[in-house]
Amino acid sequence: MKAIVLFGAILALVGLIAFAMPSFNTEETKDVVKLGDLKVQARTEEPHFIPPIVSGGAMVLGVLLIGAGMVMNRQ
Repeated sequence: MKAIVLFGAILALVGLIAFAMPSFNTEETKDVVKLGDLKVQARTEEPHFIPPIVSGGAMVLGVLLIGAGMVMNRQ
């Protein structure tokens, strides 16, 4: 299998996963107060959203790369 077909398949799969899970959260722990041995920490959670146009674009580009790799493989 050519590298272009493999990369296209991975890109199409990432686009499909992004459609299935369009948002995810990341957590960050920060030190708020540090007084000697005492630490007060705060955990913040930040949501991230993947626009559907990006997911669809990744899927379309992946399919196009798979098709281009198949055409190049025939010749």
